Amino acid sequence: MSAVESHEPEVRTVAGRVRGRTEDGLAVFRGIPYAQPPLGEARFQAPRPVPAWDGVRDAFSFGPPAPQDTSIAERMGAEFLLGTGDEWLTVNVWTPEPDPAARRPVMVWIHGGAYKQGTSGSPGYDAQYIARDGDVVVVSLNYRLGIEGFIPLEGAPDNRGFLDQIAALEWVRENIAAFGGDPDQVTILGDSAGAGSVAALMVMPRAKGLFRRVVGQSLPGTFYSAELGRDIAAVLAAELGRRPSAADLGTIEARQLAKTGFALEAKMAQHTDRWGQLAHTPSLYSPIIDGDVLPCTPWQGLANGAGRGVDLIIGHNRDEFRTFLLHGRLLGKVTEEQAAQALHRYAPGDEGERAYREAFPEASAEDLFELVQSDWLFRMPTLKLAEAHAAAGGKAYLYELAWQSPGTGGVLRACHGLDGPLLFGTYDAHLGPIAIGPEHTAEAAVLTSQIRSAWTSFATTGDPGWPTYDSEGRLTRIFDTEPSVVAYPHETSRRMWQDHSFEAMPLLGS
Repeated sequence: MSAVESHEPEVRTVAGRVRGRTEDGLAVFRGIPYAQPPLGEARFQAPRPVPAWDGVRDAFSFGPPAPQDTSIAERMGAEFLLGTGDEWLTVNVWTPEPDPAARRPVMVWIHGGAYKQGTSGSPGYDAQYIARDGDVVVVSLNYRLGIEGFIPLEGAPDNRGFLDQIAALEWVRENIAAFGGDPDQVTILGDSAGAGSVAALMVMPRAKGLFRRVVGQSLPGTFYSAELGRDIAAVLAAELGRRPSAADLGTIEARQLAKTGFALEAKMAQHTDRWGQLAHTPSLYSPIIDGDVLPCTPWQGLANGAGRGVDLIIGHNRDEFRTFLLHGRLLGKVTEEQAAQALHRYAPGDEGERAYREAFPEASAEDLFELVQSDWLFRMPTLKLAEAHAAAGGKAYLYELAWQSPGTGGVLRACHGLDGPLLFGTYDAHLGPIAIGPEHTAEAAVLTSQIRSAWTSFATTGDPGWPTYDSEGRLTRIFDTEPSVVAYPHETSRRMWQDHSFEAMPLLGS
């Protein structure tokens, strides 16, 4: 019986043989380690290779989530985030045919979660439909989050979460042919912090040559200067009476350490004088421009040609910040004072608040509050990445998800995170039950077909089905029940932000 016919297909990796399962015509392998558990002396260090093993290792279950605060997961009933265990650094593979001769395109999914939360084992990231419909091999991975992955510490490399991602991509290069994938035809994709990750990987020297195409869904514009990162680390350590070093914090259990970060997030506004805009965001964590692992921001790097030769799909959702209104229990409750604060804080230039009010005279306080933060956090960073890549001679394809999700009375509109359930077809996970609801899955399936076919076509041929972005036409694919290609649809916002550069966020003072 061949591997593809077996109910428990086996594949030989560089480190040893693994045994998966056949599920509805796919061979699925879960929880394969790509690096050693980062424990003991390896805590806060670069990932280390997995020792070879004898015999056959079962790859039936997802690896445990990387350490993270579980307070939100417990309230939301997200049991998949509550797993324990130390073998966090794992990959999962869905393949139509684990045969080295197959050479199918490979799509590597990097999950989001504000660089502090999430896991590839989420039911929302079940990649079976992508692999089957697109005839591609799909890989997903876990990486270190929060303090473990993104807080700079003395005696440790910065951006450890990115070093994990690079190690996982190296695993793909070395092993994916055995699963039927083509190591020369790798597309990396991710949403939110996953989009920040893939954009950063485009400009990282250590990641060069590990992929040829990129899909970024809702790119966040927050990247920290080294000085800001070190100040955050010092404040975090001080909460525990420790120094911001790998030696000091390494004595604290990882999941307990994550709770400290969660507690500090509730007090971030106290640090406005030093942290500025960051102090009013939902997350403490972002990548560090350290001059080594990540030498510059994605916008600067792509403008300088660092991503030349890598094709890019980049896009955002029309009403990104609606999700954060939901989580902050602000839907229908935003005051004029809150809108004025948001406009003052995030709108570009000295006259930004006035410009928004004049440009959108009929907008309510809630609309202005949501609009300026959607622009600042996701929409304009996304647009400017496409502009930077295109200006340097790269191929960039821009899109917007505009579908007004009908669930919960339609209050979430085309909100942040809606693209995940639509891509994966997992309408009962993540925001699916709220934004879509069981009565609207047929309508959602129309969007799923559009997005999934575009992404898999891009991974296979480099062409998602619409023209590249340039500074003259600014052509943008609109994903809606009636799809279209139009000039970038938010020209008013684009003009207000055209002179703004997304730089590393600075430390304002000491």
